[in-house]
Order: sequence, then C-alpha cells, then structure tokens
Amino acid sequence: MKFPERSLVVEHFQEPPLEFAAKQRTAHPKDGLFLYGPLDKARRSQDVRVGVVGTPQGISHFKSWGKKIHCMIAVPPPARGEKADRLHLANFPGLEATFSISFDPDACSCLSIPLPDIDRASRILNLTEAVAKVAGLYVDRVKKHLANDERAIDLWIILIPEIVYERCRPESKRTGLPMVVGDFIKKQRGKEDLPLLAPVLDQSAEAIFEDMPDFHRRIKAEFLGIAPTQLIRETTIAPQEFLNRAGYPLRKTQDEATIAWNLATGLYYKTQPRPPWKLAEVRPGVCYIGMVYKALPADPDGHSCCAAQMFLNEGDGVVFRGANGPWKTGDNEFHLRPQAAKDLLAMVVETYKEEYGGPPRELFIHGQTYFNDDEWKAFVQAAPKETNVVGVRIRTTGGETKLFRDGDYPVLRGTALLLDERNAYLWTTGYVPQIDTYIGPETPNPLLIKALRSKKEMPDIRTILGDIMGLTKINYNSCNYNDGLPVTLRFAKMVGDVLTMGSARGAERQPFKFYV
Repeated sequence: MKFPERSLVVEHFQEPPLEFAAKQRTAHPKDGLFLYGPLDKARRSQDVRVGVVGTPQGISHFKSWGKKIHCMIAVPPPARGEKADRLHLANFPGLEATFSISFDPDACSCLSIPLPDIDRASRILNLTEAVAKVAGLYVDRVKKHLANDERAIDLWIILIPEIVYERCRPESKRTGLPMVVGDFIKKQRGKEDLPLLAPVLDQSAEAIFEDMPDFHRRIKAEFLGIAPTQLIRETTIAPQEFLNRAGYPLRKTQDEATIAWNLATGLYYKTQPRPPWKLAEVRPGVCYIGMVYKALPADPDGHSCCAAQMFLNEGDGVVFRGANGPWKTGDNEFHLRPQAAKDLLAMVVETYKEEYGGPPRELFIHGQTYFNDDEWKAFVQAAPKETNVVGVRIRTTGGETKLFRDGDYPVLRGTALLLDERNAYLWTTGYVPQIDTYIGPETPNPLLIKALRSKKEMPDIRTILGDIMGLTKINYNSCNYNDGLPVTLRFAKMVGDVLTMGSARGAERQPFKFYV
C-alpha cells in the first residue's frame, strides 16, 4: 500500500473476538465465561489443590472469602450520581458455575506463620536482609510441608499482611519502627575479633545482596522450582476487617465482584493445562516474542539478563531464560551479542516445533528498542529458512499526540493513525461501545508502532496493528476487557524483575504462569 504524500490515514480496528467453550465467540472475557464457560470446560466440576500460607488471621480471611466466591457475588448498587447501567461491571456467578472448578477452603493445606515473627523480621535494620528473612518464613514453611506431605499442590496462595506490603519493597519507609540488628551486621562486627574467618563471613553475609529488597520478586523467584503462586494482600479479600480511625477501610479496593472475577481467572489459569479463552482469529503459523532485558542489581560490571516471552495462537506463553551479559551498549539500549541471540531464538523455535510439528511461518519479535545489525543478523540466521522474522518496536507515548472523538470525547479503542508504510500510532485504550465507557483517568495516549526489519517481505502495517490489538486481550491474570499493552510487553518488567533475582532457580524454559 502506498500513502499519499503529506497525508495521515485514520482507520479503526474492530475488537478481536475471543473463543470459549464449544467454539463460541464474544469480545468480552466476562461475557464468554458467563455464557459459555472456559475453553476446555469440563463436564463435571474439577477440584483444584490449593495451598495457603499466611498469618492465622489472613488464613481465616481467606477461608471466608473462598466460601464466598463459590456463590454469586453482586456488584454494589450505584453511588449517588452514578449511572445505573454500568456495563463495565458484572456480577460474579460463582467459581464452579463460571469455571467448572472448585476447592474446599476448609480442606486446603493451610500453613500458618505467626504475625510477630513477620513483624520482627521486617524490622531488621538492613532492608535487603529484612526482605530475605520475611520471604524465608514463607518459603521455608512450604518446603517443610512438602518434605512431609506428598500431595501435590496446584497453586500456592501467598497471603500478605499490610506490614509486609509497607516494609518489604524497594525504598520502603520504615521510619519510627524499633529496628532489630540482623545477622549481616552481627557478622560484620565479628570480623575484627575473627580476622582469619573474615573471607568466609563476607561471602555468606553478602550473598543476600544478590537480590533486590522486594518481597513480591523474591517469592516469585523462590517458587519457580515449586509451583505457581498467587500473591494476595489481606486487605484485598477482607477490606472491612481493616479500618482506619474514621471507620473506613485502610485502602480503596475494587468491588467484591471484580476482585472475584480477577482472582478466579488467575486461579483457573494457573491450575489448568489450557487458558480460559483464546484469540478466535489468530493467523495460523504465527508466533510472537516479547524481548525482556533487565540490569542485574549486584553485578559490578553492569551486566544484564535477557529473556524471551513467547506466545502462541492458543494465547498461553512460555518464558525462555537467556544468557547474562553486557547487553547495554553505547547507544544506551539493550542489544544481544550474536551467539546469545542465536541461542535464545533457537530455544523459541524448537519449542514451537514441539508444539506444532514444524517451524512457524512468521515470527514477530516485539521490543521497546531497536535491533542492531549484528543482533538482527543472528536472529535471521537462527530462524528456519521458511520462517519470516519480523522486528517490531512498540513504545508508549506521553501527551504529545492526541485524538478526540466529536471534538471532546476519547477516541474509540482500536483507532490507528497510519503515518506511512511502517509507522503508526495505535490507541489500545479508549472508549469501548460494548461496555459504554472509557476506563482511564485522562485522555488516552497511543502506542507508537514501528515495523523495523523483516527477513523476507514486510507484512502490511495493518496486519501488525491487528495482531497487537489481539495481544492486548490475553492477560489471564485478570478478567479485564483489554490491556493497554500487548501481552508480549505487558509483563516484560515483571519477568525481568524475577529473573534478575539471585534466588531465581527456574528452568531454562518455563510456563509463563509461574511469573505472574
């Protein structure tokens, strides 16, 4: 297609349909699950094995909530001045009625951790050690259980009291707390008295600094070799049990029905072999890769880790751990060395062959940076002869580009401003007629899409934009109508955060569900 000189072409992409049980289609995950059920709907309800780790109070709240989500949960009545017909909200029909799975909250493997133990560990003077100690309370409790109980657990629920959320994140403000001296400082003080043992003490004491002081990252990293996890704050499932002095909940949460939809969707996705829905019109033989780069926090040479998130036409994903190395180059962007690029892409192609019996027809690499010549040449060489490799750069924008509908209203989601054959703005957020709203705090900003390179013929920019629209609808960790970013990039930071943890001991390739 040729574009007229000095012209801008505006087009609209229809909402990608999703497929559910019995090959039924609809655009909204909640509608599809309510009307038809998940993609692989079982004839009989299946029990899932859930393990729960938290404080006694948190476990009690989870049991109450677990019983509640097996029943219908209605959306709250509209507030004063709010529209009665709020199509973006939906009653939750119940876990078994929606997903054909269930669990008995009273029969879960419940592992209790005393809150005073968590409180003391979270007050250790060194924040990195404090986070490691708190995470260790959870991990050690699970490992001890697994050593004595052979029953497999499909999903571990990690219940987080507010003191962990407040104290165990990077740059947590712990002012005013009575602090506790941890093992690290004690060992440092002992160096003067035991100089011959100083090297040994240094090595063991400083090992904790391989990890960032972030409880969420630490738990995800530790459980890569155990089972998928779902982290839930106690205040999310029992907001009325945690009130401030004025008698209001400590934090504002979504309504109970929306929370149930999101957590139940994640519960199904992380315990079943196939996701709850898939894209109904994905082009056959296509594979999508999201490149992940993240600086290693404790590497004196400034090395980074790399990974690839692969998503197939089923929608589910696999994370491939790449090599660590000096990937941040002089242009202040990340670029793989040729051999590392070849190895990473070879793993992706091999996995695709195992799934489909042959190589992909098209392999799209989504990234937020450019591909340099050596890196791109390596990708092309690693791909089978019949596979067309396409590099696409996707970046978020600020307020420099705006479009309005009827002068004042947000544009429709799916609106695209085509700049030329290889560049376009795409609004993946915006007004959605089906739910009669635009969910966002301000006028939506577009993604800037640039088709960079292609091994063979470059696909039409419209094909690339349509694919990206579809990839905004397969976030199985929630039950939203859509995301603003395609799944290839939506979780890139989260995956990178986990992989850069020194405690991350996962496999070279692992299901995506372990990371979210």
